[in-house]
Amino acid sequence: MDTTAPEAAPGEAPATPAPTTPAPAADLADPAFWRLPDRARAAAFAELRRLPAPARFGEAPGFHALVRHADVVEASRNPAVFLSGPGVTTPEPARWVRLLFGDSMVNLDDPRHAQLRRIVSRAFTPRLVSRVEDDIRLVAADLVDRVERERPADFVNAVAAELPFRVICNMMGIPEEPRRAILHQVDHASEHTGVQRPLRQRLRMPGRGLRALARMQGMVADLGRERRRRPTDDLISALVTADVDGRRLTGRELGAFFSLLLVAGVETTRNALAHGLHLLTAHPEQRALLLGDLDGNLGGAVDEIVRHSTPIIQFRRTLAVDHRLGGPDGPLLRAGEKAVLYYGSANRDETVFPDPEAFDITRSPNPHLGFGGGGPHYCLGAHLARQEMKVLYRELFTRLPETRSVGEPEFVPSSFDHRIRSLRFTF
Repeated sequence: MDTTAPEAAPGEAPATPAPTTPAPAADLADPAFWRLPDRARAAAFAELRRLPAPARFGEAPGFHALVRHADVVEASRNPAVFLSGPGVTTPEPARWVRLLFGDSMVNLDDPRHAQLRRIVSRAFTPRLVSRVEDDIRLVAADLVDRVERERPADFVNAVAAELPFRVICNMMGIPEEPRRAILHQVDHASEHTGVQRPLRQRLRMPGRGLRALARMQGMVADLGRERRRRPTDDLISALVTADVDGRRLTGRELGAFFSLLLVAGVETTRNALAHGLHLLTAHPEQRALLLGDLDGNLGGAVDEIVRHSTPIIQFRRTLAVDHRLGGPDGPLLRAGEKAVLYYGSANRDETVFPDPEAFDITRSPNPHLGFGGGGPHYCLGAHLARQEMKVLYRELFTRLPETRSVGEPEFVPSSFDHRIRSLRFTF
């Protein structure tokens, strides 16, 4: 890790001096760091937040770690300076993959990003949103029926993964037959993002994953062509018929959006739901508070679960120009350098969240960055995720108020998402 500030260009004011505090022991570029317990990682990020400038990690050129709330918000709301186009994940998507499968919205800058976002936003009509909200209630009720009837052991597979997946497939109009194969692909889509894998896995997984992605996107493109001819009351029809400035989604854009929706909409909500059940079990006083007034406390509980668990840990940006973080006297980030936005660390920033390690469903205000730091890439599905969580918890705790996790969650080591593989539960 390098915590030294870059040298100033000729004729420029000297860059912010290098930190004089000792460099932290944690290395965010080391996959071993992401296998540490949550508590150890939180302590490391707290140390990084105390540094006078963002630490730099990785082999040259490496990346700057933006760990403070203000820094993540600044980068998120300055898309002309902090670019998404080169790729927001680690590693960046290969150019040939992007050419073959199309660009995900998260990897686009304006004007292409704004154009696609307008098309997608236009497709979410009031009628569609109302129908989706009704569907969430039906799916949640059915899942709790199954829990009562079958008494499954794993909350993730039985409930947390099922709810958002079924809601999104119903919303998109995906037929029943291919859904299980699609869910299997989603489950493995980002499992190893940012984590070093054995050589055999590195050689085997990309080909298998890309074949599955190609089949999935081909299926969605076929559905898109069919819906153009015979539109129905679903999101695919809305996306391929929405006309914004003479543009609608192409088949490849539709496939890329569907892949993003599945990963962003299924994995994040699944993880938040599982984290939430465990947090409410581990903090019985907060659980009692919630169950004592579901109507009054459910919204706050959902936002605190998202803040405390932060389902997406980080995204990356690329500097378009030289930029001083925080103002004219701030540390200098150079054009072409990488900056990683650590949302989980920002959501523990002591200057914004008093007692940030505490789980408090009455926390107010709660300006968490669990759905992003604002700006054009703020999560399109934030409202949907909140609705899914509120409806599921309401159904679960109204009908089965003794529902709780058993033991500790089984985590998947990742620097990308805060994933729970399995969580035993009872009621």
